[in-house]
Amino acid sequence: MDTVRPKSAVSNKSKLARTFQKVINLRTSTRISSNNGICLLTPQGCRVKEHEDDDGNVNGAFDNKSKHFDKTNDDITRARNRAIMEALVAKLFAGITSIKAAYAELQMAQNPYNSDAIQVADLAVVNELRAISELKRSFLKKELDLSPQVTIMLAEIQEQQGLMKTYQITIKKLEAEVNRKCLNLSGLKKNLEDSVSLNKSLEKKLNLSGPLSIFDTLLISALNPTHFVEFLNDLTLRSVRSFVKILVREMESANWDLEAAVKFIEPEASFSKQSHRCFVFESFVCKTMFEGFNDPTFNIRGGDSPVCSDSVVFFDRFKKLKSVSPKHLFTQNPNSSFGMFLRTKYLQLVHAKMECSFFGNLNQRKMMTSCGYPETPFFSAFADMSKRVWLLHSLAFSFGQEDGEVTIFQVRKDSRFSEVYMGCVNQEVLFPAGEIDANPEVELRVNFTVVPGFKIGKTVIQSQVYLSPANRRR
Repeated sequence: MDTVRPKSAVSNKSKLARTFQKVINLRTSTRISSNNGICLLTPQGCRVKEHEDDDGNVNGAFDNKSKHFDKTNDDITRARNRAIMEALVAKLFAGITSIKAAYAELQMAQNPYNSDAIQVADLAVVNELRAISELKRSFLKKELDLSPQVTIMLAEIQEQQGLMKTYQITIKKLEAEVNRKCLNLSGLKKNLEDSVSLNKSLEKKLNLSGPLSIFDTLLISALNPTHFVEFLNDLTLRSVRSFVKILVREMESANWDLEAAVKFIEPEASFSKQSHRCFVFESFVCKTMFEGFNDPTFNIRGGDSPVCSDSVVFFDRFKKLKSVSPKHLFTQNPNSSFGMFLRTKYLQLVHAKMECSFFGNLNQRKMMTSCGYPETPFFSAFADMSKRVWLLHSLAFSFGQEDGEVTIFQVRKDSRFSEVYMGCVNQEVLFPAGEIDANPEVELRVNFTVVPGFKIGKTVIQSQVYLSPANRRR
């Protein structure tokens, strides 16, 4: 077995020379290189077995080896064509990605309008389309001049750049959308603040010139229990419920267990609706604020309270203080009867632990004990409620001795409902038709008292109770 090597001189034996030339041409044809020399496929171990006959001629081994070289050449050609096609597809996809990124950039430049950016994006789209068109022409004319490895690598880079540009444009769009929504949110917040401010001013005007206006020209001789009922329902209880809403909101913000708080105030309370739990807190506030109401001094000793139940003195105080703000009343004389009432009721209603959980400190409590006036929405709502309870007390004692004494009453739990002494706060749930129906099978029992009742002489002002139906016992 000899290794075939090309020779510079031609042998005398023509057959052997032709065989050598065939081998040389085969090895040359299998050396495939691209323009840049990266794609180079070379067959390994081109060794040929030679068997000579007695005359020294090469036998049929050369024919078998020739077939082997032809097969190898076909495989190499197919591999190269496949690599070129893969590079072509990669380059095509990379061009499409670049067009997509340029088109997105073109859309981005439309709003807000940017003529320079539009021209740049439009030029990029045209260039990529032109490159794809040139690639198509080369493919159809079979004039592709590609280095598969380099082309695939460059296509990958181009595609990643296109994707990055698309992502950057998407990020810019999202940032613009966020900025637009932030501006919209700021506008909505401003509208909300304006609406809240307007509502407060309207409420203040309504309180000053609305229900209170009927008392501007009121004379003590024309005073009757109807005026007391109007002041109680339209002003005093409205301020109580406003304060209760703020109180419950502060509890929720401080992560209080409202269910546990309700059970602590009314352990056996049951509700027809979950939202009716607020009546328990309203009951607690009313019970605290109206405690001592039947006493001319409100059980507050000292200050400037009248020493006797002189109806004229109480009526004059009512007329004088009804249009004055609670802050002014307190800051002018913190040790007046109203100042002492305000301070006492705050310390009774708002426990130190409650205040600390709401505000993180006891600054309002300390300021109150040192005759200061806390400037907080919570205390402002409390002071407004206290002033109206105080005025209601003055109005109640403005009735003369001939009208009888002023008393206050609560209804015991499980008492039968009486329309004379009670009003139902949850009537719309128990009786959607609007009338309390005396059903022989079901009787109504008092679950708890929400607002106490009043008696001015022989006149009874109904208490407000929360009712629960109970099956009549046989």
